[in-house]
Amino acid sequence: MMIHLPAVNVSKLTQRIKHAALGMFNLNDSKWGREGEKPSQDGADLPPVPPSSSPNDSQDKPSYQAPQGNKRPNEGPPDLDELWRDFNQKLGGIFGGAKDKGRQPPNFGGNNGGGNGNGNGGGFQPDMKSAGKGAVLVAAVAALIWFGTGFFIVQEGQQAVITRFGEIKGTREAGFNWRLPYPIERHETVALTQLRSIEIGRGTTVQGTGLKDSSMLTQDENIVDIKFTVQYRLKSAADFLFQNRNPDDAVTKAAESAIREVVGKGAMDTVLNKDRESIQRDVLASIQAQMDRYKTGIHVQTVNIQNVQPPEPVQAAFDDALKAGQDRDRLKNEGQAYANDVVPRAKGTAARLKEEADGYKANVIARAEGDAQRFKSIQVEYSKAPQVTRDRLYLDTMQQIYSNVTKVVVDSKQGNNLLYLPLDKIMQLTAAGTSTANGTTDTNAVANASSATPATPIAPANTTDSRSRDTSRSR
Repeated sequence: MMIHLPAVNVSKLTQRIKHAALGMFNLNDSKWGREGEKPSQDGADLPPVPPSSSPNDSQDKPSYQAPQGNKRPNEGPPDLDELWRDFNQKLGGIFGGAKDKGRQPPNFGGNNGGGNGNGNGGGFQPDMKSAGKGAVLVAAVAALIWFGTGFFIVQEGQQAVITRFGEIKGTREAGFNWRLPYPIERHETVALTQLRSIEIGRGTTVQGTGLKDSSMLTQDENIVDIKFTVQYRLKSAADFLFQNRNPDDAVTKAAESAIREVVGKGAMDTVLNKDRESIQRDVLASIQAQMDRYKTGIHVQTVNIQNVQPPEPVQAAFDDALKAGQDRDRLKNEGQAYANDVVPRAKGTAARLKEEADGYKANVIARAEGDAQRFKSIQVEYSKAPQVTRDRLYLDTMQQIYSNVTKVVVDSKQGNNLLYLPLDKIMQLTAAGTSTANGTTDTNAVANASSATPATPIAPANTTDSRSRDTSRSR
């Protein structure tokens, strides 16, 4: 059946629907369900008085009285036929149809005593044209509501994956988006910026081995317990949803495989004493490589090693060995510190002695060269006056000798006075003078020795004759 709809103004149609709905479904209206009725005149439209079945019934029951005016009997709620009639009239008025004011409510109970169905007992014939328009309107509203279900909002930090009959059609970023309604298309949102964490090595005992799941085998066939956490984010929502079944389990298996690979390449001492940052970098790189190989859409953020220790049964022995190793390192560091202190000092002393030796060498050579030059000069003068030069050299030598020794002057002609000579002080001064580099005597020691020596009377100088002077010169 083809239904041809006339052109309808949308704005007017909306207003009509609004007014019709208000009038149709307003329960506070006193005329709700009775809009099509007219005021009865002389009781023409009133329902007929039901006939009495027997004379006794008419005596026992009260006689039926017709309502007066516009009042219905008992003022009861409207029946279904009145609601159906009002609905058809208002629906016809919405689409421009004329209200059928003379149409009677349907007689669902027969023809009211008549067999031909004429008169007031005739059946009700609905308006098919108005009903078709109403069905189209209801379908249009349902279609609008259905299309409206395709709108959705993606929160900040999330990403939505659109699937059409199970096939991935794209992704939607944060904001207000639309897709084809269900069941054509669906969407699933995934939090990309959420930081997820998984703990590896919880200490659960593995059946059959008696070891914990955190136990790892090293290269030198020792066992260590390692506990660490893996933190990761999502970089592809589509891969995360459709390329793996259980992402957390995949990360756990990859982390266990990576840590066993890294620990198995090193000895026990290396694993326990090695820098943890290097182990964390190696484990992170291995986990990320496995995640990329299987296209899980997971980006490993960090790997944090919390604890590395030997198994509990050998913990005491390991602590002793660790303490011995620490003592070894301490003694080694102390020896290195002593070497760092002594070696530079010895090198400095050697350099100083070398410089002093070089200076002494230069001084001796210069003095020898000077003495040689002086000897050459004296030789020239000596050849001119040998005796005078000889006396001059003698006097200079005596002056140099007597200026560096302690002198005791004794006058033998004064008498037989007791003379005290401080031999011990003189010997000390002599030893001190020989130990000095330049051969000079400490003046303070000489002064002390002189002060300790008692004053000795010195006779006045005697005049020497020319013979004693000549004798001294002859020497």
